Amino acid sequence: MKKILTGVFACWALLHAGAGELQWNTDLAKAQAQAKKENKLVMLDFTGSDWCGWCIKLNKEVFSTEEFADYAKKNLVLVEVDFPRRKEQSAEQKKANQALQEKYSIQGYPTIIVLNPDGKKLGDLGYMNSPKPFIKKLDDLKKQST
Repeated sequence: MKKILTGVFACWALLHAGAGELQWNTDLAKAQAQAKKENKLVMLDFTGSDWCGWCIKLNKEVFSTEEFADYAKKNLVLVEVDFPRRKEQSAEQKKANQALQEKYSIQGYPTIIVLNPDGKKLGDLGYMNSPKPFIKKLDDLKKQST
């Protein structure tokens, strides 16, 4: 019985690991190079990951879902541009994030900026409470880039 329970738990853990394994970059230049190589869009998530309620909800209700993870792995290179209050962040990362915030005139969080593989801004998104409409908006922006 113990072996069966261990096996069931292991299978459950593997099934739920997919959404948690999304690769979030913090370096836009590297992300753009990867997007160009893989012909994907770049999605920048301007967030206050440890204090912004809407950012936390967006992460929980959209980014942490299996549906979004499956879509992102095929279509996006993800970049987190974080402005935390309690998490440690290097001075270099803070400076890079501040420069991106100024470049894209970010006024609030969460703000999602979508770029084509060449770095051209296609549009921006905000909070949505489920993956389906979020993915639809991303698909609409993707069609603009082709």
